[in-house]
Amino acid sequence: MLGALLGLMLIGLAVLIRRDHVAPRGGVTVLAQLTAGSYGTGWAYYATNLIVTVALAFAANTSFGGLPVLMSLLAKDHRLPHLFGLRKERPVYRWGVVALALLAALLLIAVNADTHRMIPLFAIGVFIGFTISQIGLVRHWRQERSPGWLRRAVLNGIGAVLTAVAGIVLLATKFLEGAWVVVAIPLLMLLFARVQRYYTEAGRELGLGEIPPPVRITDSLVIVPVGEVSKLTQHALTAARALGHDVVAVAVHGDPAKALALEESWARWNPGVRLDVIDSPQRSLVEPIIDYVRRAEKEGRQIAVLIPEVEPRHRRYQILQNQRGLLLAAALRARTDVVVCVVPYRLSL
Repeated sequence: MLGALLGLMLIGLAVLIRRDHVAPRGGVTVLAQLTAGSYGTGWAYYATNLIVTVALAFAANTSFGGLPVLMSLLAKDHRLPHLFGLRKERPVYRWGVVALALLAALLLIAVNADTHRMIPLFAIGVFIGFTISQIGLVRHWRQERSPGWLRRAVLNGIGAVLTAVAGIVLLATKFLEGAWVVVAIPLLMLLFARVQRYYTEAGRELGLGEIPPPVRITDSLVIVPVGEVSKLTQHALTAARALGHDVVAVAVHGDPAKALALEESWARWNPGVRLDVIDSPQRSLVEPIIDYVRRAEKEGRQIAVLIPEVEPRHRRYQILQNQRGLLLAAALRARTDVVVCVVPYRLSL
């Protein structure tokens, strides 16, 4: 019914265009010219154009409703990054929506927002999509062989031949005007194959679907980088004691006077946790901590580094934090094999 309705509308528009001798011109669409010829330029003219605009907006939105779902299915088949299969609380594949929005923006920039230049690109995609889907239906009817399958297969086969011929003609005549997008199809297939190969190799290395060896029980050590005696330090050590019995606090100082003051404050506080102070004349934080962790790894124990991080309640204050904890966490994940934990201390500000 939809196909018959669209065909009837297209034939009717073609007849009106021929009858009224409508020709494309700048600043107004052919459909708007037909509307003005039928209704004049009164309220009906503006109402019709408004309805067309709303319909086009809904049509544009179908891409954001359909392509992210398709990308999520490809992600479940391990042919796209699994990131595209994630959804928020609402059933929206946000990363697919973001990727589609960025690609659409880049396409608009590439064609300088000239929609006429995108028509061949759109058409070649439509004809290729129709051809592939109808060939798939022919294979489906042939394998299923349900009553009336031959009639359905012939119908879809004729449709596949017609759309394939139309696609070839369009490709030959409009290649330089946008039909070159067909080159992206084998590139996409190569991308899907490479992504799937990565997930296959990663699954084999992770032993997915296999029974792993028994769990190896080892001693653990929890390292807590600290700067001074404070509620933040107390909060971090409390969390560290919950993770393991062997906890050590590590402080990096380049000023001997400040290091001595920290040791005295630590002795007065006496939290029951050993404090190791590392001298760093270059006033570097990351490298001394990483060297300390690597030496601890040589002892054969399971190492966990618990990094306290201050989190303001309001995001506008986030930029005021020094971000050293996040920098240290990123460096440890990249350069060591230890467990890295970030424990937040939330302010009331």
